[in-house]
Amino acid sequence: MTIDRSIREIMTRDVVAVTLATPVSDVARLLWKHKLTGVPVLEGRRVVGVVTEYDLIARQSEWDAPLYVVFLDAFLRVPGSGDEEQLRRILATTAGQLMSAPAITLKPDATVQDAATLMYERRVNPVPVVDDAGELVGIVSRSDIVRLMASEEAGQGDE
Repeated sequence: MTIDRSIREIMTRDVVAVTLATPVSDVARLLWKHKLTGVPVLEGRRVVGVVTEYDLIARQSEWDAPLYVVFLDAFLRVPGSGDEEQLRRILATTAGQLMSAPAITLKPDATVQDAATLMYERRVNPVPVVDDAGELVGIVSRSDIVRLMASEEAGQGDE
């Protein structure tokens, strides 16, 4: 049954990853070249964040600047105006500046159901798989889960 299986069985072990200093243009090229939706950002072997297609697209989107009003010779920012997180992404030049952090991760013994629930509730994809020291051992994506479901539906088992 799909949900009881360990993500260790479906995760990718040979992970494309970047460092904090990797230029954003190199991250985009890696995602495109390897047909990935995201890459872990490493500091040594520890996962410190993830850069996804969403992060890259947010960097190219139009930014609504904050609104300010003058009150008693002071400039006050109108609450709810401007998006500082989007501005951070727009100005990013490295993976460390662009990444979503801290990284949402799973352990290798997590189940496929754990991974699916995490991806659905937190709206993350892909999810790095780390050991107890936080070091990268693999990565799991929505497509890994869908591929498992399709192979089981077709009666092919572990393909």
